[in-house]
Amino acid sequence: MTAAPLESVPFSELLRQPAETTDRLTRTRAVRLRRRDAADLVLMSAERAEAEAEVIDVTSRLLAGVARRDPRLLREVLPNALPWVRFLPVADIDAMAAELVSVTEAAAAIGNTAAVSQLLVEWRRTAEIHADPDLHRALTTQTLDDFGAVPRPEDSERGSR
Repeated sequence: MTAAPLESVPFSELLRQPAETTDRLTRTRAVRLRRRDAADLVLMSAERAEAEAEVIDVTSRLLAGVARRDPRLLREVLPNALPWVRFLPVADIDAMAAELVSVTEAAAAIGNTAAVSQLLVEWRRTAEIHADPDLHRALTTQTLDDFGAVPRPEDSERGSR
């Protein structure tokens, strides 16, 4: 399931025609404001933002409840939501599922899902390594020597930053 596409307009349109730009919110859930030299922004009604936050909170609580009641069920349905999970060893799938539940629940509690996004990126990269035998071999068979203690930076170096 993917989110509905956002209408996209240059940020300058909001500055030149604020009423017309915000009226777009009657036809779409949000408006993407494209900026040249910075990250794009998303404009949505406060009511919509609160509703989406509530959905995230309820979904995270449901996920946590299901996972606590039957962890095997989560393991079974996870590949449907995240197909790349199939490349992970079973022990990693279990670890990922537990971490996903924990982080999702905590992120919903503070109203910031950035940690969930980061967790998914990290596990997806791990799956990519497992999916590529050459890469997996290169990353798991090389032994790295311990190069010893790292010297403490000189006081003059720390002060120049």
